[in-house]
Amino acid sequence: MKKVLFLLFSFFSVSVFAEEGMWLVTQLDQLGLKEKGLEIDTEDIYHPDKTSLTDAIVWLGGCSASFVSPEGLLLTNHHCAYGALQRASSGENDYIKNGFLARNRSEEIEARGSNAYVLQEIKDVTQEVLKVAQKVDDPVEQEKKITAKIKALEETIEGDKEDVYAYIASMYKGKQYLLFVYKKYQDVRIVYAPPKSIGKYGGDVDNWMWPRHTGDFTFLRVYQAPDGTGAKYHPDNIPVQPKNYLRVATEPLREGDFTFILGFPGSTNRWRTSNSVAWNMKYNYPETIQEYHELIELMDELTKDSPEGKIRVASRNAGLNNTMKNYQGNLDGMKKTGFLDNKIAFENELMNFIHSDAELEQKYGRVLSDVKALYDELGQTREKDNVLSQFGYRAGTLSSLAIEIYDIARERAKSEKDRDPHFNEKDVKRTIDRLHLRYYSYYEPVDKAMLKRTLEKANELAGESRIDGLEYLLTGATRIDDFVEHAYANTMLDSVEYARSLFDKSLKELEQLDDPLIQMAASLYTENQELEDRNKQFNAKIQDARKNYLSAVYEFKGTGLYPDANGTMRFTYGHIAGYTPADAIQYEPFTTLAGVIAKDTGNEPFDMPQKLKTLYDAKDYGQWAHPDFEDISVNFTHRCDITGGNSGSAVMNARGELIGLAFDGNYEAMTSDWQYDYDMQRTISVDIRYVLFITEKFAGARHLLTEMGID
Repeated sequence: MKKVLFLLFSFFSVSVFAEEGMWLVTQLDQLGLKEKGLEIDTEDIYHPDKTSLTDAIVWLGGCSASFVSPEGLLLTNHHCAYGALQRASSGENDYIKNGFLARNRSEEIEARGSNAYVLQEIKDVTQEVLKVAQKVDDPVEQEKKITAKIKALEETIEGDKEDVYAYIASMYKGKQYLLFVYKKYQDVRIVYAPPKSIGKYGGDVDNWMWPRHTGDFTFLRVYQAPDGTGAKYHPDNIPVQPKNYLRVATEPLREGDFTFILGFPGSTNRWRTSNSVAWNMKYNYPETIQEYHELIELMDELTKDSPEGKIRVASRNAGLNNTMKNYQGNLDGMKKTGFLDNKIAFENELMNFIHSDAELEQKYGRVLSDVKALYDELGQTREKDNVLSQFGYRAGTLSSLAIEIYDIARERAKSEKDRDPHFNEKDVKRTIDRLHLRYYSYYEPVDKAMLKRTLEKANELAGESRIDGLEYLLTGATRIDDFVEHAYANTMLDSVEYARSLFDKSLKELEQLDDPLIQMAASLYTENQELEDRNKQFNAKIQDARKNYLSAVYEFKGTGLYPDANGTMRFTYGHIAGYTPADAIQYEPFTTLAGVIAKDTGNEPFDMPQKLKTLYDAKDYGQWAHPDFEDISVNFTHRCDITGGNSGSAVMNARGELIGLAFDGNYEAMTSDWQYDYDMQRTISVDIRYVLFITEKFAGARHLLTEMGID
């Protein structure tokens, strides 16, 4: 049973902006949705004790999805299943390129690494969490005590149950804490994925762009053990029978229709100051764009003659491309709209308001200068910190794994009171259990090149920014080449079983190993810890400063605030609408199969399958043609406020029926994580009628439509 115990602070009485906000599902009654066009009751969307639409919504740990049949059939984006398709592929069976279809359940294949989480309960635990820090003045110590309390509460709820996941999320910069409890299903299988030439049609060229013509969908199925537990993959497991599943809309979409989305947006920065904007514009965005560009070029060059290599790096490459284009869009958008100047102008108004009242001056007079001081301090070690942070994801699989193994051993060697409050053995066990998944993205030539590149970046540092722990090998480019070749020739970390065995070794045993990558991890430990301590100091202090800033904004504007996105279930709504990106340009809200044909060049990423052309030429649309177009509606745009993590979210109409899947935003509104723009911001979704047309007519998977209750 879902339950909710929700404290609504008077501070956060809701004032609704026009179609803006990623709202908690516990706030629906305050949004005036019937006046906006919703035809069902809000309790049909979310109710703590009755079956509602939220029972059909699934979190995939980074993407969103929804049940669409009583037999655990799940619908999400193609790009959300990209990693699972990659891990299932081989040189002989490239499921990314060619797609995959299970004709019956016995043919469904394991979506390795995928878990499905279904929300069970929401509870306000603010008083319980904040109580532990009431008498503590130091923000860093406050954060440490709060973190320890949160971990203790989560562990108590999870206990020894592998199919329960508890997560306590901070809202409004730490003013509120909500507990979310999920049922965790660990057996997810691939049912149908279209080929890349449909599921990723347009590739990175069309990514974030409109008009769009992408069939970004995949069907999965969620299984459980016969006793109802969310057990790991086993042949005896049976399909989940969810409490609820979404029904497909029978009416075609039209401009102006009311839509809403339920999903799990990742993070937004709506309540940040100009200091954060400036930092991202000057450092974070341009430096990350450059780094990711270099990594993508490196991968492309080293895999151009290797089909296996391409498959191995496919998911990583796609993720880098997506983030790089997102950051570039944010940077372009901020410059184009004068976003930083607008922020500063608002803050000047805010400070004038604060300075006009002695009591406000006492409370908030330093609210912006405190934030600036923290960013100034962060900038003192920025170059060194940036390179140190690359010895993880951006330095390859083996070196990041060596660092993780060594750090765990060092943490275990500490007394319990000195350990990081985030550390616990249950998380270590989860890491070990999922360790093999990391090797599906391991391709040695790329891995070696990534480590070499990172070491070269370290060697470019000068003066106090030098990484002392690496001086033993940073004696020139030739020395770096020699070290990398020696390291990969002599490490055994390329064996998942060997790597798994290292998690049980003591610190002394690890340090006695003659493994160059473990030795490098040991040499980096002190400076990595210093970086971690700096980050903890900054995060705790900036959280406190941002909380104070948020309070000042409320006193200034007197309006309610929705919390920034943080991976928890949210509701957003809006109407189907096109937009005007520039003078004399008007974008319509729908694209069609004719547009897919028009873009086709025969070459990737505009290489539509011949069978799809044949269906178009014959106008063999079945029941899925849109009556207004006499064509298939492919994608549509609508005013819904979403961000990363919403990928795969169910889009519903005013009656709560499934009309599509959200998969992207538009390039002209890439700053949407920072600000909402009613005129420009649009969600791009794939029309459910295109999903069903491809499934039935292209794939010949009529049995899936029958399972969904479609005649």
